[in-house]
Amino acid sequence: MTENLVFYAGRKAFEIIREEGLRPDRISVVAGAAGGPKWLVLRHLDRVIFSDWFKGRELPLFLIGSSIGAWRFAGQCMADPKASLSDFESAYIHQAYAGKPSPEAVSRESARIQQAFLKNRGPREILDHPYLRLNFMAVRSKGPAASDRRFLLATALLIAALGNLISRSFLKVFFERTLFYDSRSVPPFFHITGFPIHQVPLTPENLPLALLASGSIPLVMSGVRDIPESPSGIYRDGGVIDYHMDIPFSSESEGLTLFPHYMERIIPGWLDKKLSWRKPGARNMANVLMMAPSRHFIDRLPYHKIPDRNDFYRFEGKDSQRFAYWSTVARASQVLADEFMEAVLSGNIRNRVRSWDFE
Repeated sequence: MTENLVFYAGRKAFEIIREEGLRPDRISVVAGAAGGPKWLVLRHLDRVIFSDWFKGRELPLFLIGSSIGAWRFAGQCMADPKASLSDFESAYIHQAYAGKPSPEAVSRESARIQQAFLKNRGPREILDHPYLRLNFMAVRSKGPAASDRRFLLATALLIAALGNLISRSFLKVFFERTLFYDSRSVPPFFHITGFPIHQVPLTPENLPLALLASGSIPLVMSGVRDIPESPSGIYRDGGVIDYHMDIPFSSESEGLTLFPHYMERIIPGWLDKKLSWRKPGARNMANVLMMAPSRHFIDRLPYHKIPDRNDFYRFEGKDSQRFAYWSTVARASQVLADEFMEAVLSGNIRNRVRSWDFE
């Protein structure tokens, strides 16, 4: 059978799944990558995982994402996730700009999209969810990276990119990792090392701004200033450090991490996208099961690709064509949802899972 969905597992996760298959109570963390419009290919896979597979769960389930991953999970945490995510999908797909928009214009449109699904009740509903615990990443900018003046910010990003060629740790010159977390339960990844970190509890008052900051792409959007409960400063997209996240999601005794992803590669940080040699640590991925659309599936999509931010330029002046394309991809993700449920309910995932090679 030709696969639409592929499964990769780290060392420990591979052993467990080959031996016993995959049960929802084995999962303690769900991870979500940054990536803008790419999330649309996961639309119905997310739905079936949270609404069907995890239905009836009682133990806390920790969600960790950055940028669009955080937004996907915020919608899942609301009292009526079906309606919230439908509103999110529609508002996101139909965003449009006149010419080349300024960072301020993109930030205003992003705030509109957020309000379309979060509404006034959203922050309280998210923090009252019976078992989902929303956590997400942003970065606190330092030095010239804290400026919204294009020249200063671009210069800081160029220096950061050059330093990142040598080591990811160079990013700490300009950025500090910030974890916004649901304080009802301390997440297993609370004490992440490698970068200076601020752990900030989410409240109904700071959640909307923190969520906006998590997706505020440098140069594309304005930074978000002075989030309540957080150290003062300018906050930007968490994907700068944690694009796909190379972190210790959980220890071997704390359960597996499920990672619905849009590609077959984990890219640690935003500036690593073109660095084919930059891979996540095998130890961090030991408990992770990642699933992603196969090349076969992607080749059957319009334009033989999943959506990305370049579509705004590709379809400039032809928004209706972009709307149709993105909507088609979102609908097509139902195939991935069906295949996931068949694999886990039948136990066939034991035969389909592949061992991850990080060498």
